[in-house]
Amino acid sequence: MSRTVQNITVDETFRQNVRTVGALRKSGYRVRPVREEMRANLLRMLAAGERMLPGIIGYEETVIPEIENAVLAGHHIVFLGERGQAKSRIIRGLVSLLDEYIPVLRDADIPESPFAPITPSGRRLVAERGDDLDIRWLAREDRYAEKLATPDVAVADLIGEVDPIKVAEGRYLADEETIHYGLIPRTNLGVFAINELPDLTEKVQVGLFNLMEEKDVQIKGFKIRLPLDVIFVASANPEDYTSRGRIITPLKDRFDVQIRTHYPRTLDHEIAIMEQEAAQLSRGDLTLYVPQFMKEILAQLTMEARGSNEINQSSGVSVRVTINNLETILSNAEKRAVRLKEKAIVPRVSDLHALSASTSGKIELEYQGEEKREEDIIERLTNRAVQKTFDRYVKLDSLKAAIAYFSNGWGIKVSDDMPSASYIEDVKNVPGFSEIVHSLGINEQQPAQVASAAEFILEGLHLHQKLNKEREGGRYTYRS
Repeated sequence: MSRTVQNITVDETFRQNVRTVGALRKSGYRVRPVREEMRANLLRMLAAGERMLPGIIGYEETVIPEIENAVLAGHHIVFLGERGQAKSRIIRGLVSLLDEYIPVLRDADIPESPFAPITPSGRRLVAERGDDLDIRWLAREDRYAEKLATPDVAVADLIGEVDPIKVAEGRYLADEETIHYGLIPRTNLGVFAINELPDLTEKVQVGLFNLMEEKDVQIKGFKIRLPLDVIFVASANPEDYTSRGRIITPLKDRFDVQIRTHYPRTLDHEIAIMEQEAAQLSRGDLTLYVPQFMKEILAQLTMEARGSNEINQSSGVSVRVTINNLETILSNAEKRAVRLKEKAIVPRVSDLHALSASTSGKIELEYQGEEKREEDIIERLTNRAVQKTFDRYVKLDSLKAAIAYFSNGWGIKVSDDMPSASYIEDVKNVPGFSEIVHSLGINEQQPAQVASAAEFILEGLHLHQKLNKEREGGRYTYRS
């Protein structure tokens, strides 16, 4: 692959031929600051109609325009949002705005511009060898680093520390060449990300804002000048990123813009993310079909959790709840198909009981007064999700004949381990059911799909208090 930079095509041939500082200088190549580089590449993408962050869904009108403005302005960025809002994915996606390859000094301690090294060792190499000094081509993925902020992260980890081996060799502590550089200097000419920024201790935060603004830092009492060319990007929970939280005001001021992320605002976006991110597993000879109403139930369940006063909203309810819930009901449906030797995997309402395990670990309850059980809350949220989805698909008036049928004493048994064929006769016998099944977009020649639709209709009638639901072991009976 190749990339045109300043009207020079930097392809494999160019990189093979240009291996020294002198050859680079003769080629006319101009080393650009990271801000200018990202800005130029974004402008090229905008002009070509390319998406800056493909795979990021639901931010087209909100977050992405703000990111574009920040990149064009050359800003350091902090993303504020609860967990599961694609902050880390967005940050990693910014690497696509870097050039595919850039030249750096081959033998320097950190990535350095061949024309303007910033460390004593880099300047010494240039002074000693001049145009004969070797360069290497650094790939864009090697110009990105990230660190999860924790209280045990030290200045030495991020910025650097005195190397005792170099001191033992005879160098003085005040000599900058005694420094063993940390993660940020080793990301020079690139993008450095810090996740959960407020979790850094105040001492480290002070060192970080000095490096961002004054371009210097103190190591063992000695002031070290580090004019790094780095774009800083961070993420934080909004509750922590305040003067009352765990962020110091000077560091907060060093980030030029703060961009607020959010959860999907529509069912369609939630479902699109769920479908994109769910694990794609081999199912052998089995076919997989997920009815649209089942997808909507899962997405609606997550949205119900985000609006519930029984759940801690400052912690958030991640999109991963929806993704993992889909994977869970597919697993439950797959077990059924394998055990019953059926050819199709189609999740049903009776599979929703399995969601407790994949939901409970991702929500934090608000305990007010007496303690509440997670399973009960999840069941209530699931019932709300099923009812709201049912109301979008089915009008109760269209099931008057079916309700009358059950009033005559008839009942239907359901279970997550019942063969799909067992539902066919019931659907045929209950007045109005066949028409509703057809309206749900179900292939009526596929028993597994018919079974899923039948359970959806029965549960909707139960939640509207038109049918009772009686438990008998692992099975349920719907009757008037």
